Amino acid sequence: MPHFLLTRTPQPSHPDDDRDAERSADEAGSGAGAPVRGRKALLALFAVLLVAWVGIAGVGGPYFGKISDVATNDRSSFLPESAESTRAQEAIDRFSDDDAVPAIVVLENSDGITDDDAQTLKDLAASLDDDGVLAADASPTIPSEDGRALELILPVSSDATAEDVESIRTAIADAFPSSTDDSGTAVTVHVTGPAGFAADLSEAFAGIDGILLLVALIAVFVILVIVYRSPLLPIIVLFTSVAALAASIFVVWHLADAQILLVNGQVQGILFILVVGATTDYSLLVVARFRDALLHQPDRVRAGLSALKGVLEPILASGGTVIASLLVLLLTDLASTRALGPVAAIGIVMAILAALTFLPAALMVIGRAVFWPFQPKSRPASAVAERAGVWARIAGFVAKRPRMIWIGLVIILALPLLAAPQFKASGVAQSEFVLGESEARDGQDVLSAHFPGGSGSPTQVVVGENELDDAAQAIGRLGGVESMAVTTEDSPSGTATVTADGEIEAAPSQGPPMGDSPSTPTPTTVDGQVLLEVTLSDAADSLAAEETVTDIRDAVHPLDADALVGGETAVDLDTNTTAEADRTLAIPLILLVITVILVLLLRSLLAPLLLVALTVLSFGTALGVSALVFNHVIGFDGADPSVPLYAFVFLVALGIDYNIFLMSRVREESLHLGTRAGVLKGLVATGGVITSAGVVLAATFAALAVIPIMFLFQLAFIVTFGVLLDAILVRSLVVPALVHDVGRAVWWPWRKRIPRD
Repeated sequence: MPHFLLTRTPQPSHPDDDRDAERSADEAGSGAGAPVRGRKALLALFAVLLVAWVGIAGVGGPYFGKISDVATNDRSSFLPESAESTRAQEAIDRFSDDDAVPAIVVLENSDGITDDDAQTLKDLAASLDDDGVLAADASPTIPSEDGRALELILPVSSDATAEDVESIRTAIADAFPSSTDDSGTAVTVHVTGPAGFAADLSEAFAGIDGILLLVALIAVFVILVIVYRSPLLPIIVLFTSVAALAASIFVVWHLADAQILLVNGQVQGILFILVVGATTDYSLLVVARFRDALLHQPDRVRAGLSALKGVLEPILASGGTVIASLLVLLLTDLASTRALGPVAAIGIVMAILAALTFLPAALMVIGRAVFWPFQPKSRPASAVAERAGVWARIAGFVAKRPRMIWIGLVIILALPLLAAPQFKASGVAQSEFVLGESEARDGQDVLSAHFPGGSGSPTQVVVGENELDDAAQAIGRLGGVESMAVTTEDSPSGTATVTADGEIEAAPSQGPPMGDSPSTPTPTTVDGQVLLEVTLSDAADSLAAEETVTDIRDAVHPLDADALVGGETAVDLDTNTTAEADRTLAIPLILLVITVILVLLLRSLLAPLLLVALTVLSFGTALGVSALVFNHVIGFDGADPSVPLYAFVFLVALGIDYNIFLMSRVREESLHLGTRAGVLKGLVATGGVITSAGVVLAATFAALAVIPIMFLFQLAFIVTFGVLLDAILVRSLVVPALVHDVGRAVWWPWRKRIPRD
């Protein structure tokens, strides 16, 4: 077997071996294995770095549980000011001083509603009002046409929705202590509507500060113990990740508190996972180089500096690639996507700093003992292992049939691309956001069974007063519209019914009975505009309702160019539309940025193009497999439009990490051995660390699935599958086989320094 495929097998040694090796190096004088000059000063510097990072972890640690305090999950706050629903809300606010979100209480009595049911709901509303829970007066109790349900709309503060809904649910539990009343009539009561869904979403994100991080750290620790078979090294690597995360959270919390960044639960969860995964990946590379250096260098400080020199360029390049890709998201319009860029970039910066400062310092201070009980023992340069190892055998397999390997695997990877178009990412109903139990979703089902689906969450149309009749007639002709009302001060309820013909129905006279016929209410006018509220037939959070909102906009805009259509459904529609536009903008730019960085790093044009193409292929494969699993196994109705973009960012950017780890080493070896020999030796040198890094990163992203949010579960599956596919198959076989087949030409057009094979 060629000499470059042989690896040295570290033998177990006694903890005193490190001290003995350094003593021998001291006796050797200033030779290659001698300690570096200023060794004591360096060790003192390392000690300072260790203390500094411990201090950073101590200061940033308490912010783990505080970051949720500066996060928001209100979708409307993420829309750009140019969105129609955002502009509509500004106009709608002029018609009322109330800053409230509706919590819809729906009571179902399968035997028919009773006077006691109605009275209990009235008393409930009065009690909540007395306790200061409501931001405005509750609506009257509204009976369903089938006589089996009651609806009560409770306006709650938009600033404390989750807490207010919890108060309402507690009050309901007291008012209806059993699902069956004293006479044996089945009664169920739910809190749904925008406030109910927001509360359920907040509850689902509640575990993001604790269980998500705990699961991720446990998974990483177990993998590291298996990889290193050492009790001490996994703890040091894990602390490196935690310290980087503490520093990241500290910075992000202060930026969010100063309202410089907007953070939501999704961004928060991704930050936790990304920092832990990326820091561990970089740490694996540092540890691998350090261990390799200890085989040649008796002195632990010299070995550490050698390892640091070897990992500096690939870690900075890979981290810089991820950071550059993330910062592309600053060009997007959706605030939650735009915020992910700098937040995650801050995390990657801290990951790089911790992996290049704290970890090397710890390794050089502790030395070989960090690998106990399997400590690497320095040996003469001529010593070789008796057996080559698994990666040498894989390299030999690649060398025998490179073309057959890469072509065959590319065909296999391309097959799932046929299913990629089936990945439905045009949005999902808000009721599907939370996986598992959701009282708001159950309540919406009850509400839709007895009332119009959009009851309590109307679509609001701000239109010129002179165009009201025409707009009402145009809207009334649309399918999906149940009823309309216009805001007026002449009605006790604050609104008056508008017919499909555009007529405002007369309301009873509010003055003394004088035999006058009922008066026709006058719509409230603000700056020449009126507010029309449209109740939709479909649930307000459904995709069908979004289509109706689109139809309403198409109907009223030709009549009044200044008309604005807003409301909860319009917010969902604009959010999905903006996310789709962001996806179309960001993905090509990220590919361009990554390609440019690879060209500069590898001093080649062809190699980066091939690597990016394979990475995109890997992403497409993961997306196709995910489509099959989501559609036919799990049964998801769709996905948020941001899911493919987020998955692309992490799969492509982090997948390029493994390209950089491999190809930077391949180029290093190719300068001496030629491309074909260099790629084989690079594969042997990096195969283990890349595979380990891929497993660690996949495990950390898989931890996102413990949070019962569809977005995070889907992202976890796509990234976990894609990372494993990329690290284990693409980087281990496809890339080495392709580079070996292409040979020296892979460095085109700057290949003069590469010797011929």
